[in-house]
Amino acid sequence: MDTNVVIVGAGPAGLAVAACLKKAGQDFIILERADEVAPSWRRHYRRLHLHTVKSLSSLPFVRFPRSYPRYVPREKVVAYLEAYAERFGLRTRFGVTVKSVRREGESLLVQTDAGLFNARKIVVATGNNAQPVMPSFSGVEAFGGKVLHSAAYTEAAPYVGKNVLVVGMGNTGAEIALDLAESGAHPTISVRKGVHIVPRQLFGLPIQMVGIASRPMPRALNDWMFPKILDLALGRLERYGIVRPKQGILQGIDAGRIPVIDVGTVAAIKQGRISIAPDVAGFTRDGVKFADGVEKKFDAAIFATGYRPGYDAFLPAELRPDKSGVNARATQLGIYLLGFYNPVTGLLREIGIEAQAVAKDIARR
Repeated sequence: MDTNVVIVGAGPAGLAVAACLKKAGQDFIILERADEVAPSWRRHYRRLHLHTVKSLSSLPFVRFPRSYPRYVPREKVVAYLEAYAERFGLRTRFGVTVKSVRREGESLLVQTDAGLFNARKIVVATGNNAQPVMPSFSGVEAFGGKVLHSAAYTEAAPYVGKNVLVVGMGNTGAEIALDLAESGAHPTISVRKGVHIVPRQLFGLPIQMVGIASRPMPRALNDWMFPKILDLALGRLERYGIVRPKQGILQGIDAGRIPVIDVGTVAAIKQGRISIAPDVAGFTRDGVKFADGVEKKFDAAIFATGYRPGYDAFLPAELRPDKSGVNARATQLGIYLLGFYNPVTGLLREIGIEAQAVAKDIARR
């Protein structure tokens, strides 16, 4: 099966670059291992909303509907992505898993469980959340409570009235803990190291807009200024067991560590509805022993410990670009990563920018 471009993944990044390629008159095939578009968004926990404003979160050529709220909920993001695919006639080969990619002369051969695809270019748009990461802790096999990764968490109802440990305080861990607290559970977040927290709105302005406006400023100035501003907005959180890393916010973002965008977790911590604990030393039959020696009983443990992109399973190292988007190596290889850069300015916004740049680069060549 021959085509100009194979797009791997039918999430926001895959759909965005497909729409841009269609506008440019380019031939392509979208391959998706799930049975429908936007599979990751369908699996997310139910209370999830975009942390970025809808006006700066739409994909190329199509804005979110006016009737949608400023911070779009999960189910409306899915509806938007379904309508987006339909609007551009983006037909996808569903239920197709990519097994390997190799170069043969001028062609890139994409081996799948549905046959071999011959392409000139490949866009890998499988997303950062392809494979859940489950760390190992001593004694976890003997723990009598429920153990799950945050990828399997949907709602708080099964945990009402129970003591729940949330391991990890990224955006997912912070919001799941808030969901649990608001529903009558008793969550504790285990924080292994320092974490940057920013409010979703800073003095009335969406933090996404603040991030965009501050981007041209020198990094050193940003990293000096923001802790002082955030102390005014959120208070000094050290007294609650949350410390900032020595690494500045922008430096952390460059290293792939996104700050926690607070949607109410900080207030719940201050009110005592969410507890903070240090790193987990090990599990017991009834609960957990923390790094400070304190033991506590828990009924369940939710691991909000992140994901791996997963494209290393089919894309060999010699065919991988240096980074997401258009760069010299991606252009040379004819293989582009799309949607793997996640700044505070908004993932969907950056996907839209990257998709147009990638499609333009492909069309130009």
